[in-house]
This record gives sequence, C-alpha cells and structure tokens, in this order.
Amino acid sequence: MKNVLRIGTRGSDLALWQARHVQARLRALPGAPEVEIQVIKTEGDRIQDVPLSQVAGKAFFTKEIEAALLDASVDLAVHSLKDLATVQPAGLDVAAVLEREDPRDALLTTFDVDGLDGLPKGARVGTSSLRRRALLLRWRPDLELMELRGNVPTRIEKMERGEYDAIVLAAAGVKRLGLGDKIRAFLAMDRVLPAVSQGAMAVQIRETDADTAMWVRQLDHEETHVSVTAERALLRRLEGGCQVPVGGHAVRKGDALLLKGVVCSLDGTRSVEGEREGSPADAAAIGLALAEELLQNGAGDILGEIRLPGAE
Repeated sequence: MKNVLRIGTRGSDLALWQARHVQARLRALPGAPEVEIQVIKTEGDRIQDVPLSQVAGKAFFTKEIEAALLDASVDLAVHSLKDLATVQPAGLDVAAVLEREDPRDALLTTFDVDGLDGLPKGARVGTSSLRRRALLLRWRPDLELMELRGNVPTRIEKMERGEYDAIVLAAAGVKRLGLGDKIRAFLAMDRVLPAVSQGAMAVQIRETDADTAMWVRQLDHEETHVSVTAERALLRRLEGGCQVPVGGHAVRKGDALLLKGVVCSLDGTRSVEGEREGSPADAAAIGLALAEELLQNGAGDILGEIRLPGAE
C-alpha cells in the first residue's frame, strides 16, 4: 500500500484548483494516504503566440503529464476531460470522472448587455476554440473573432484592458475560480452546443496501478461518466486526429440518455445537427450512431474541407 499519492497537473490557476479539489477528496477518504501535487509544464503552456489549431499534433496540455504517469514520476493525473485524447495512450486509464460543473459557454463583456445579441455590430470577441468560432459566426456573422490565449484570469484581464469587447469561456472554469460574477450571460445550448466533456474533470492512472485505482475509483460520478462516454465516442468518430468544430452534450432523460451533436463550418455558414437517445448502458454506441448520422447528413464534407492543407 502506498504511503503517498502524487498528482501530476498543469500549473494554471484552473488546473491547480482541479488538482487541489481531487487532493482534498482523496484525503477525505477513510484511511487515505498523503496526497501531494507535482506541477508539470506542457507544450500547450509553452506555446502562447500561435493558435493551437495551427500547430501540428495533439494532446498539447496532456502529453508531458501522461509521460510522467507512464514513467511513474506521478501516480495520477488530473485533467479537464475535454483536453484528453479520446483514445487513451497504451497503459493509461481514466479511473474516475468527477461530477460535471455547468457545461455551458459563458459570455464575458464590458458592455452592459444581457447576451450575445446585445453586442454591437462588429464587436471583437476573443476565443481560442474552433467550435466557438464556428458557432458564434453561425449566430452572429458580423462579429470579429480574435485569437485568445492564456489562463482564465489572464483572458479576463485582457478583456478588461480593452483588447477585446467580449470573450467566451467555459462557464465551469470561471465558476471554479470564483469569478462567476464576471459572467454577463450564458450561451444557450441550442445555439452554442458545448465542447465534448466540457465541465468534467478526469483522473487518469496507470492501468496496472491497483493501489492508486482503489482510491481514485471512489471519486467517480457514474452519471457524468456515462454522459461523457457517449460524447467522447461521438468525437472519436468525427475528429480523425485533428481539431474540429464539433459540439456534443449528453444528459439523462428519465431512464434514457439523450445525446446532441453538431458540426459547423469555420465560417458558420453550414452546420449539421442531430440527436440520439438510448439506454445509458449503450452510451458509446449512442455516440457512434450519432456520429454516423451526422457524417451521412453532410458533416463529412464540412470536416473534409477543414482538414485540407492550409485550412485554419
């Protein structure tokens, strides 16, 4: 039995909040070992002057942490689940998904408005997400979408300095950092479907580490885990190894699981949406079935164009 569990995490304010939350949850378990946090700098933290959508490769915020897990420098890793690849590296496993926070996107702005429709024509809106860019342009094609990097407080500071008229962030991160009062409005999910797994935290371990698994699996929130299983199956079928403007969100509806998905062109002019419902026990199959439906209805053409050389 281990005397200490070492958590690997990024060093951003939000990543540290998440790691400390898991640390506290583990320490609260009867008979739990000591839990330490080890900060690991990732490629995504180092690349600040180029949009990640234009950088070759994937797993910008997880590769170095996963390497530390595999070489046993740490025992578990805490991630925003939307940062994790939909296919786990050999030898690693998501042992727990914690209860999801608010999955919606949030609008923050210095304008006294009650939503995106209230922003003036041509307003400068900051986001680093291809999905948000596409869906915001579908809603408001007049907006000027600008690249936005940095941690959550830094992004808010940039807006307050006047570099942007508004920014769009995941509501979960803003709330977790105690900055919920900065949110002007939440974006309706029928207009801007969130990223797959948005608001959910994952705890990753080595598949063979039974001692760590015994503690970590006690943190799993079954309903959230089932929902993100469907969402991640949808994305896994659609993404094809690159960043794509895909939204997906699953919720329990009585005894069933309802999954909604959308694929949108980068200029917002074309989109394909759909939904599937089924047994929570078939979560992954629901995600794959919806992905196939979207592809048959034109999502494949949209994604194919985005993957062309030189596509943004």
